[in-house]
Amino acid sequence: MSKIGIFMADGCEEIEGLTVVDIVRRAKFEIDTISITGKKEVTSSHNVTFLTDTTAEEADFTSYDGIVLPGGMPGTIYLGENEIVNRVIREFAAEEKLVAAICAAPSVLGQAGILEGRNATCHPGFEDKLLGANVKFEPVVCDGNVITSRGMGTAIPFALEIVRYFLDDAAVEHVKTGLVYK
Repeated sequence: MSKIGIFMADGCEEIEGLTVVDIVRRAKFEIDTISITGKKEVTSSHNVTFLTDTTAEEADFTSYDGIVLPGGMPGTIYLGENEIVNRVIREFAAEEKLVAAICAAPSVLGQAGILEGRNATCHPGFEDKLLGANVKFEPVVCDGNVITSRGMGTAIPFALEIVRYFLDDAAVEHVKTGLVYK
C-alpha cells in the first residue's frame, strides 16, 4: 500500500492540507503530516492550531511514495525557504515519485525547477512563479508524477486525483460516495 507525506508550515491553508489527509485516509492508505517548524505543532493561516504526525527532521522520506505541499500564506513562503522541503521535492521528482502542490505551493515546484516543460496550474496571480511550466487554468492538472491545483475550492478534486494516482477510478468513486461529492 502506498504512503505519502504532506508538509505543513505555519501559515498553511488548513483546508488544502487537511482535506488531502482526510480523503487519502478514507481511501485506506497512509499519509503522514510533516511539520517544518521543528515541532509537531503548526498554526494555519487562519489561526487553527493542530498537531502533525512527525517533523521534517524526524521523517523517514524513503518510506514515502509521494509528497504534497498545501498552499496558504505565509506557509508557501516557508515551504519554499526550507532546505528539507526543497531536497525532498527534487529527489521525488527525479525518482518519478508523486509531487503534488495546491494553491500558491506550485510556485515552490517552479522555483525548484520541477515544472520545466510540464503542464501546471496554481492560485490566480502566481502563474509567473510556475517557472518553465505550460500554465493551465483548470482546477487540477496532472502531468505524469506532478499534480497541481488552484486553491481551497479545488481541494477535494485535488485530493481525489492523488487517490486516483495511487489507486484507481473505483477507489475514487467509493470515496466520492462517502463524501456525498458529485
